[in-house]
Amino acid sequence: MNVLLRATLLLLFFTPKISFAQAEVDPVKWAFSSEATDNENEVVLIFKANIQDGWVIYSQYLESDDGPIATAFEYEYAGYKLVGKNEEIGTLKTEHDPIFDMELKKLSGAVEFRQRIKFDPGYKGQVTGYFTYMTCDSERCLPPKDIEFIIDMP
Repeated sequence: MNVLLRATLLLLFFTPKISFAQAEVDPVKWAFSSEATDNENEVVLIFKANIQDGWVIYSQYLESDDGPIATAFEYEYAGYKLVGKNEEIGTLKTEHDPIFDMELKKLSGAVEFRQRIKFDPGYKGQVTGYFTYMTCDSERCLPPKDIEFIIDMP
């Protein structure tokens, strides 16, 4: 066998493999907590999203299911019930989206979702569940993500 060919094969065999996979893009970071209220049987669940510049997530309250996946929360009810609707706090814009060719409610920057819950008397457990969200920038959308949560009570 040719010495040059043998050297090339040995080099390829012993060289660490190079990964050509695209690095995972993760433009939204989440944190969860709870906050006591004036009512001893009620707590506010807080879901904080820190969204990178240029990216958005979508409101829970979209007018149609024909476009992106709306942010949605699912709770495993055990010892409590929801009080009112989940509130969205942060930069919310309603604008025409060129990717979906429709008017959409988009959230960007630092966003909070707040849900008030009322406990059964004596309940001291955790609140568990998951939420789904979808994020896009001006050129692409990432697949919807499910995030599980466990929130301790204050």
